[in-house]
Amino acid sequence: MPNAVVSPGVSIEYETFGDPASPPVLLVMGLGAQLLAWHEDFCRALADRGRYVIRYDNRDSGLSTTFDEHPVDVGELVAAVSSGDLPTALAMVPYRLADMADDGLGLLTALGIERAHVVGTSMGGMIAQTMALSAPERVLTLTSMMSSTGETEYGRSSPQAQATVSSPKPADREGYVAAAEKELVWASRRYGDAAALRELAAASHDRAYHPAGVGRQLGAMILSGSRADALRGLRVPTLVIHGLDDTLIDPSGGRRTAELVPGAELLLIPDMGHDRPRELWPDLIDALVTHTGRASAADQAP
Repeated sequence: MPNAVVSPGVSIEYETFGDPASPPVLLVMGLGAQLLAWHEDFCRALADRGRYVIRYDNRDSGLSTTFDEHPVDVGELVAAVSSGDLPTALAMVPYRLADMADDGLGLLTALGIERAHVVGTSMGGMIAQTMALSAPERVLTLTSMMSSTGETEYGRSSPQAQATVSSPKPADREGYVAAAEKELVWASRRYGDAAALRELAAASHDRAYHPAGVGRQLGAMILSGSRADALRGLRVPTLVIHGLDDTLIDPSGGRRTAELVPGAELLLIPDMGHDRPRELWPDLIDALVTHTGRASAADQAP
């Protein structure tokens, strides 16, 4: 896979699908996940519908630049935030969601793409929102999937989901793969697939095992704060997608996002959790193709 330098000291690993002359769709992944979590078959199916699809590793995940010179103890970070000691918390984390958004925009620049449709999932939805807020002239449409606004009262995790996401994963490959099944706690109740979770975990561990980056990404997410006021002024065409089975980011996060963004469309999907079950790909791809097709041909022209 190719790698692009997006800013001094930061390079981003990425992969593309489809015809570069087609409307570009940038896929932004969530906390600790690699570009592999945007399944290759999903990317190809979207490309087959006339989109130029770009998936990439966020900083501190996969094969993109890591920031291991800034170790973050998640327990200490959470304790500092919980106690209101923001100066200590802020000093722990070397970047924010705005920097991660700049990575995505920098990747588009490196690829010679002035404007793109941006689709983000979970933390990636927060990054995608930040891209649209910071550089609306570069975002043709925004799709925020299973995400939230940064307001702590919306999109809360269930206790079971919170315990799972907070638990360290085993370092050895066998243990890491087996532990992936715990993510069924926030998956679709109807379509949750333990075998698919194990397959992704095995591929991710083999490609780039880097658990230290999760703490820094989590810190960036927590310390970036609320986007509520900014989202009220967003004028980028926005689609909000959320699964009704989601227990990691409660559907209130999606509802709140759609409530704040003027003219946003809200798509609540039954039988979808904090995942993208293969059975629902046709619905998701139809929604993305319809939404990204709303940009005029003039807007999509270079």
